[in-house]
Amino acid sequence: MSFGKMTKVEENLQRAVALKKIVTRWQNLQNHCMWQMTLNERRNTYATLRLQNDVKQELALSNKQLLMVRQAALNQLFEKEHQQYQQELNQMGKAFYEERF
Repeated sequence: MSFGKMTKVEENLQRAVALKKIVTRWQNLQNHCMWQMTLNERRNTYATLRLQNDVKQELALSNKQLLMVRQAALNQLFEKEHQQYQQELNQMGKAFYEERF
């Protein structure tokens, strides 16, 4: 083989090695991007599940608070009606029986 052919073969080999490095880098980058995409999808899934769990907890607490508010309002209504009935009975000269302790 002549010196000219040797240098040409070496140049082609260097180009092939450089091209192989570029292809390898591109493949690694593609794999990394795919990994990031699947990681983001998994994170979004877990974030959605956490958000759903938080919403369920908040709804349970708000329902509990709503129940307490409604019970308090109902107790006030019963107390008001009881006083009203007591006043009406007093006007008629009657009274509720109350047990003393």
